[in-house]
Amino acid sequence: MSASLPFFRYHPDPLASGSIRAAAETCACCKRNRGWIYTATFYTAHEVNGRFCPWCISDGSAAERFAGEFTDSYGLDGVSEEVLHEVTRRTPGFHAWQDPHWLVHCQDAAAFVGEVGYTELAAHPEALDQLGTDMRLDGWHDENQLEHFLTHLGDGATAMLFRCTVCGTHLAYADAS
Repeated sequence: MSASLPFFRYHPDPLASGSIRAAAETCACCKRNRGWIYTATFYTAHEVNGRFCPWCISDGSAAERFAGEFTDSYGLDGVSEEVLHEVTRRTPGFHAWQDPHWLVHCQDAAAFVGEVGYTELAAHPEALDQLGTDMRLDGWHDENQLEHFLTHLGDGATAMLFRCTVCGTHLAYADAS
């Protein structure tokens, strides 16, 4: 394996999330085999033959060369243009059943922690409460159904857990097939 991976402020552990894995593949951008490859989404109108190394994501060269983004800007309301570009063009995205989106807290993008089930989410009560509140606002009015859904996260539906980079609060959204 080559040098240690670049640090991504808004996705600090892309190995744990499965967005980056060890691989003997050549990067579609720099044409080098660096021992690691990106495995999640990339949105572009251009044809891309292959995947990207973490370094071409980190320095923005992959997004620039192929005029694409690793994450949609949906959900990133209220952040600076610099943060928007860092998340969409220089941060690995993550795997999700629905279109993945980034959460915001304290006027900054939150850091993606990972996909979690109920047990992991319950360890962060503020995220569990926030998710329940958001789901009620989205039309989940039957408390029994909502409670059943939340307590069965990990069985056909999961939560995407984030941590605020400013205050440390955890937040989440639900993702289902």
